[in-house]
Amino acid sequence: MRRIVLDAPAMLALTRREQGADKVAEILAESVMSTVTLSEAVGYYARSGASQAEIRALFDVLRIERVPFDGELAYIAGLLLPKTRAAGLSFGDRACLALALQMSAKVLTADRAWLRIAAAVGVEIELIR
Repeated sequence: MRRIVLDAPAMLALTRREQGADKVAEILAESVMSTVTLSEAVGYYARSGASQAEIRALFDVLRIERVPFDGELAYIAGLLLPKTRAAGLSFGDRACLALALQMSAKVLTADRAWLRIAAAVGVEIELIR
């Protein structure tokens, strides 16, 4: 089974029940995410005033493999900077793409800007909406 890497906007679409949530829910069993992506999603809710207990209750029930961001992923993400700069991708975006590259996986995202760099980066990118 081919794994699918979720980015933060895809994860937030799921937890906020936004457009595209159904598409994320369909592939949840085969999805993975970087711990950097988890941090971004947690930060969104923390910034919105949710408590740690509320945030943990929201994410801990989801059966998504969480991959620690290690030294190898740091190199891959860092080396992506020149290829992603023009599209305005953040460190968190590059961390997600790095995981997809490492796993030879596709990425599920809500961010259309990623389509501009897909060929340059060498990652299959699918939009949820």
